[in-house]
Amino acid sequence: MNPPNPWCPSVRSLTRPKGATAPLARSSCNKANPCVSYPSVTRRTSTLGSRARASTATAGTRSLRDVDCTRSSGSKGKDAVSKPRRPAIRASTALPEGSTFRSVEHFAVSAYTITGRVKADDADGEEQSYFLKVAFEDHGMTMLRGEYESSKVQEPPTYFCLSEFVDMDVTARPNPAEFTRRLAQLHKLSESPTGKFGFAVPTCDGQVARTVDWEESWAVFFRKLLLGICQRDVETNGPWPEMERATKQVAEAVIPRLLGPLQENGRELKPCIIHGDLWEGNMGIVRKTDRSILFDVGSYYAHNEMELGHWRCEFSTVFCDKAYMDAYFRNYPRAEPTEECDDRNRLYSLQGAVNYSAGHPKSSLRNTLVLLDTPFSSWRKVFGISTNQEHCSRAYNNMCYLCQKYAPIDGIDAYDASIDPAITGATITPHADAVLL
Repeated sequence: MNPPNPWCPSVRSLTRPKGATAPLARSSCNKANPCVSYPSVTRRTSTLGSRARASTATAGTRSLRDVDCTRSSGSKGKDAVSKPRRPAIRASTALPEGSTFRSVEHFAVSAYTITGRVKADDADGEEQSYFLKVAFEDHGMTMLRGEYESSKVQEPPTYFCLSEFVDMDVTARPNPAEFTRRLAQLHKLSESPTGKFGFAVPTCDGQVARTVDWEESWAVFFRKLLLGICQRDVETNGPWPEMERATKQVAEAVIPRLLGPLQENGRELKPCIIHGDLWEGNMGIVRKTDRSILFDVGSYYAHNEMELGHWRCEFSTVFCDKAYMDAYFRNYPRAEPTEECDDRNRLYSLQGAVNYSAGHPKSSLRNTLVLLDTPFSSWRKVFGISTNQEHCSRAYNNMCYLCQKYAPIDGIDAYDASIDPAITGATITPHADAVLL
């Protein structure tokens, strides 16, 4: 059993009120309709193109059937009203029993979902706020279902979509000692239900689903995880022969060499629950308590050091500070062989970097670069590619480093220290040019 995690926003158990007509069974989402949550609060709402219309309210409250809940160009403000459509389900079926719906509005932004704040009075007449996510199509179902199942591991079973509204500061840096102590505690106290690495359902990093089938071997699990996201990158951005050659060598030679020893010669490696997408964009400081809080989880059971792989990527502008990693290892010592810990971190960072490329095809010149019959080191210098545009090439550069050190091959470029963010300190602004819902 996993202890409740105080980091996750507390979520309410939602049950279907007596007489409600909308089913709350665990069912899949219609491909043509957006998923508001999954499972047990999976909703089918009326759609018009990319627009999702909110549920009608209970008797005596304002009807929401005509409120446009997207930021589409046709909207005029967050409560724009358009032509009435078929009502979806009643909001009362998703709120705790005895609640009276009051309002819903856009709140914050998300790269892959529509987010909102729902206000309602509880049975005692006290106003409560809930956080709402809406996602679309098959990947939306996978993303929210994965987040829901991840939350169950870290909290008692609940319906994740409507959660406690937490007033937090998402700009402040967490205290390294406090943050890493609690992170290490989460890793140490968790227990895999199968004793293996993986997760019961697919989870996502951003909008990209991971391969998280149960495996006894961490090296085998990570190999499948990395190959899955690299294949997704090729499908999204097109072929890149040199990177594909490096990927194959990393999978077949580097991973067994670096990760195999973790479970050899009598060594045991504990599968730990990890957040799965831990960078500063998915954490905040609760204003009431000044304690850190995590959200947007996409968990699976992994080597605990896997959690720190994102901290090496350019999109991590806070956790890249060496103080966080040093503080973490004071709470959870490096695995043996300790002298290879930094190379393992470089290897683990590939998943986050390639995932970013697969999820943000329009933020990179990768598609142009693969059309050039020019070595990697040459086009970078010739065209003056910016840090953001080179994001996937950073992953390739790290692959070249690992291959060069552990399993040299021909047909790939030499590692270039001048574009290594771990050396230069280069960062990007995540999702800066992403197309938001």
